[in-house]
Amino acid sequence: MQRIDMVERPGGGVIQVGDVLIEESEIARETQHHPATDLNQARRRAARALVVRQLLLQRAAQCGLDLNNEEASISALLEQELKVPEPQPDDCRRYYHSHPERFQTPPGWHLQHILLAAAPDDARTRDRQYRLGQKLLRQLETAEHRFTELAQRYSDCPSRDQGGELGWLGPGQTVAELDRVLARLPAGLHGRPLASRYGWHLVHIRELRPARPLPYEHVNERVRHELLEQASRRALHQYLLALENDIGVRGFRLEEDS
Repeated sequence: MQRIDMVERPGGGVIQVGDVLIEESEIARETQHHPATDLNQARRRAARALVVRQLLLQRAAQCGLDLNNEEASISALLEQELKVPEPQPDDCRRYYHSHPERFQTPPGWHLQHILLAAAPDDARTRDRQYRLGQKLLRQLETAEHRFTELAQRYSDCPSRDQGGELGWLGPGQTVAELDRVLARLPAGLHGRPLASRYGWHLVHIRELRPARPLPYEHVNERVRHELLEQASRRALHQYLLALENDIGVRGFRLEEDS
């Protein structure tokens, strides 16, 4: 297709897809839908989304698809033109054996804890509660059976009524700060207070349930689905690069922004 020369506008570069100009106002409106760490990154994501949409709409028009419903026309276009290879059984098995961490039961902890509450910005209370935690741990080192009693007396968590008993927990079921530490701890009483946004935690892991691999027969559909998703992303990326070359894009390059 013949490219139309444009003069760069003051205050920003021109983005043009085929003979369609993407206005700064369009990018500004789209930016709100692309949260990012900074405004420039959000703007680039918004610009990319608009470029991709315009490429697909223009190709749909070339194929004679009905553009009265843009979403439907894009779906029909991709259904018609995007060729995604079906994962083969050998590929699925190789992927399964290469990524054992993706196909296993989550670990678990049978947990008892004592929460000594202190707000993150209250340094005095946090210091006082930390020293109380150390004192309680010294008692528990020689009398671990007193954990239930001390939880009922000192814990600020509602679980104190059950002696600090939280039952079986897995990843994502505790506050993130504890989650990260629990994944590395052995069973038993941990020898120092653990910090979180809520204060200090005294932790007793009564039993550990390690992650266990799932048999291939139980996850073969998941494996196939993951490989199909990966193949779809690669195929779409290559398809968009081909459209970029055929239709013509100025002021933005998909390859550089992928």
